[in-house]
Amino acid sequence: MNPLKNKVVWVTGASSGIGEALCYQLAEKGAKLVLSSRNTAVLNAVKQNCKADPKDILVLPLDLENIKNADGLANIITDYFGRIDILVNNGGISQRALFVDTSPTVFRKIMEINFFGGVELTRAVVPIMSRQKAGHIVAISSVTGKFGTPLRSAYAASKHAMHGFYDALRAELYHDKIKVLLVAPGYVKTKISYNALLGDGSANNELDPGQANGISTEECANATIKAIEEGKYEIYPGKLKEVGAVYIKRFFPSMLRDLVRKVNVR
Repeated sequence: MNPLKNKVVWVTGASSGIGEALCYQLAEKGAKLVLSSRNTAVLNAVKQNCKADPKDILVLPLDLENIKNADGLANIITDYFGRIDILVNNGGISQRALFVDTSPTVFRKIMEINFFGGVELTRAVVPIMSRQKAGHIVAISSVTGKFGTPLRSAYAASKHAMHGFYDALRAELYHDKIKVLLVAPGYVKTKISYNALLGDGSANNELDPGQANGISTEECANATIKAIEEGKYEIYPGKLKEVGAVYIKRFFPSMLRDLVRKVNVR
């Protein structure tokens, strides 16, 4: 049995990293895909690399920082495929700066992309899923949504906001048979540290040691898809060090506070 076969899955941040890996694995499982990010050319390349019939993949560019017509985007999908079964809010951006060095503009940009963009897309798909009496909303967060670290104040705030929002949403949508999954990875080998914002809004343009030594995007995508299939609520793909910190926070919060003050992050 393949629970994802012929499911219509909308993936943001589909042009690279975890999102790209998700698209390839979902295509192999027979899902129908909607690929979204800002870069149309790269999305088309991802579409070509997917092992699927091209007519089962819709390229739908969007900018999470400036979503002006989420309902219209959702309508394009339903006009093409007839339904939306799964929304994967994966697109996001990180930070590499102390709070005192980070401009308010950078704070707002990170919140718009990581939190409000996903909220607007969720707002657009929920009525569709409610009418279907079925649906699945997946939010790719981070272990930073469970605890904050230096140089990530805005990023941690956006991820903590995601956890609060999707936890509340899960309870609200239960009777409409809409599931909500939070994925909170540790370090994953992506370009997130290259694209992370410095305090003035410029790109970091460096690969962090944590990212370099993280799990692969394929491993994170595989864990995410397995969690969707099994109807899980929250998972933490990653290596022992950062995932273990989630449980230290839960059972020994004062210990984690001491560790975070001493940690050398970049």
